[in-house]
Amino acid sequence: MHTRFSDGTFTPEELADLAHQRGLRVLALTDHDTVDGCQRMGVACKSLGIEFINATELTTEWNDIELHLLGYFLDTSNELLREKLGEFQGVRQNRIREMAEQLNRIGVPLKAESVFDLARCDAPGRPHVARALVQAGFVKTMDEAFSKYLKKNKPGWVPKTKINAADGIRLIHQAGGLAVMAHPGLNKSDDLIPPLIEAGLDGIECFHSRHSTYDIQRYELMAEKCDLLVTGGSDCHGMNRGKPLIGSIKLPYAYVEKMKERLGTEVSPN
Repeated sequence: MHTRFSDGTFTPEELADLAHQRGLRVLALTDHDTVDGCQRMGVACKSLGIEFINATELTTEWNDIELHLLGYFLDTSNELLREKLGEFQGVRQNRIREMAEQLNRIGVPLKAESVFDLARCDAPGRPHVARALVQAGFVKTMDEAFSKYLKKNKPGWVPKTKINAADGIRLIHQAGGLAVMAHPGLNKSDDLIPPLIEAGLDGIECFHSRHSTYDIQRYELMAEKCDLLVTGGSDCHGMNRGKPLIGSIKLPYAYVEKMKERLGTEVSPN
């Protein structure tokens, strides 16, 4: 799930409250290219009796195909992790400036500073640009912003600079975490999973709010065959998609136990 520390609309405290209301026992914060919201989220979850997992979502690539890696159970004080996340955040901020420049060239006078003021985080993304375009009256909806300006091959599109997926896996591992391929059903690149396993991939996100029943079953079988961990999540971004998705995907606690067993840590009795 995501908060305002990346491209979500909720604060960590608001997200924790919603999780409590919807009966979740465990949750992870996977903001893009940052762990800055984890401390607040952890405090909020503790006060509500919810187990919390430090995490992040990295944007990587393999053979020029974009892949998102989820890093779970991270040591958020790890020096190399924080150094690299700082670099990734700088790349994101430069991308926003380039998007604004391209929009300016076609007569859309959006200022990068207005996007940063709206985002109020170190890891801004296209949803922030879309919101800024709506706020300034250049478009009526975020969907229009994406379809008219921000999708690939549109005037405001700027490609992401991404690290190699193998490097992303190594970064997560050296920070004490587990590396999981996010929403593989959206990537439609199952052929990339075997080489990622060779690179050290620990698991795949079988359960996702945009996975079909067929997707879930296919990836569960793949996980069993390849000895991969099974994870899942709603990928909640707050109100960005009309309604909060938190709680729409629920998994048995046994999956968390298996993650902890893989790490060799003690399983929580909660």
